[in-house]
Amino acid sequence: MKQLAKYFALTAIAVATSVNVWAGKITVKGSDTLLILAQKWAEVYMGQHTDVKIQVSGGGSGIGFAALQNQTTDLCDASRKAKAAEIANCMKAFGKRPTEYKVALDGLSVYVNPENPLKELTVAQVGDIFTGKIKNWKEVGGPDLPITLYSRENSSGTYEFFKEHILKGKDFAASAQTMPGTAALVQAVTKDKGGIGYGGAAYGGSSKHLLIKADDSSPAIEPTEENIENGTYPIWRYLYIYVNPALDKGDVGAYLKWIRSDDGQKYVKDVGYFPLPAKLRQ
Repeated sequence: MKQLAKYFALTAIAVATSVNVWAGKITVKGSDTLLILAQKWAEVYMGQHTDVKIQVSGGGSGIGFAALQNQTTDLCDASRKAKAAEIANCMKAFGKRPTEYKVALDGLSVYVNPENPLKELTVAQVGDIFTGKIKNWKEVGGPDLPITLYSRENSSGTYEFFKEHILKGKDFAASAQTMPGTAALVQAVTKDKGGIGYGGAAYGGSSKHLLIKADDSSPAIEPTEENIENGTYPIWRYLYIYVNPALDKGDVGAYLKWIRSDDGQKYVKDVGYFPLPAKLRQ
């Protein structure tokens, strides 16, 4: 009996140790656009809650949704809304529609080389450039220089948003060079005098963003917080976090609530995005 009691005591200790190892661990995966902000949130939150460990990785919104449905991540960062097929796959995997949280606003910037004298483009011109209809900068008032296209990989939510809203569903030109992340894309544009790319404002770095016009008769608008909040900048979007409703409690639920709080939202501007309006934080 003593040996049996000792066995159960040791087993209990092992189980408790296992629980303690995994308690408070939150995994976040998905959008590269959200990566800088997600890392900032995790860093600050772990500093405030030393018993919570948050692991953040990118790969693209599509990668995040795949991980969510495979239940290998707690939170899916996304720079676009979930597709119907992704929602269906999640419902098949864990029986419920994933909960969608808006967590920030982003103005999608169009980047060019700092030496490019061009200041503005219309949405239609941007679309024509990335579909290959416009091939030289002189066609849009720039220098006589071939245009080099830099795009994101097709697992990226930014890629899909750009294709849907700017290219109107058309394919990118075959000459577009696919980059593994927005940071790499911006770096390539900065080194290429004929380069142009697109991505979240937080990744601008030493590149130059263009002012964008909704059409020929509209004013050229800069992606500022005010212009994005009031909808005058024509290329803007929400940034999202998706979660299995069954996990939206405890440490995960508290973390999501903090992200959408005044405290969590004050860090959004630090990385170049814009806080979610208070009316959308409920």
